Amino acid sequence: MRKLLLFGLLLALTEPLLVAQKAESAGTTGASNPGSQNSGSAPSIAVNGPVVADYGKNPSGGDSAEQRIAREVRHELLMLPYYSLFDNLGYTVQDRTVTLTGTLISAHTITRSEAENVVKRIEGVDKVVNDIKILPPSPMDDRLREQVFDTLVRTGGLSKYFWEAAPSIHIIVENGRVTLDGYVMNEGDKNLAGIAANGVPGAFQVTNNLKVAKS
Repeated sequence: MRKLLLFGLLLALTEPLLVAQKAESAGTTGASNPGSQNSGSAPSIAVNGPVVADYGKNPSGGDSAEQRIAREVRHELLMLPYYSLFDNLGYTVQDRTVTLTGTLISAHTITRSEAENVVKRIEGVDKVVNDIKILPPSPMDDRLREQVFDTLVRTGGLSKYFWEAAPSIHIIVENGRVTLDGYVMNEGDKNLAGIAANGVPGAFQVTNNLKVAKS
């Protein structure tokens, strides 16, 4: 777990800039979720996938207060101690209620309550629903996380996505099943990452949820 702790400590010290800066300045980490809105209420601001620096700074949907809350939630989640590329947090904001989602590895269990506490302190937040899941401890999954990480870093030009303290590729492993989440610069890098992860021994299934950053 040496690499995992190193990334966590780096994230605790700084909010980095990522390759995700190529995103549209008015874009969101995920699309608005109009289907969840009540009649007459503002649409929720949904963030799907990992909380990645410089995505979702100017979310669309919702009123100005909800947009401010969404930006501050994103910032606070990025600054959580030990939040790493092996974790995956997301959130939605609607009617001043923030719903936290995603997964954390068992070593970062305390981060679940910390996430809720920092979001509760944001001005204008009335309620926090904590739906963050803690992945079960598994030495096999721990080894697989590091193997996938090592493989991606050594594959083609993918190492650039791990240069910053908050990598734009997140590696989620549960029961031998690997999910790649986050952002890359182009479709070629997305496909390359998926092929590389599929070649790691012990990976029973690989789901490639990487998104291509808009230029």
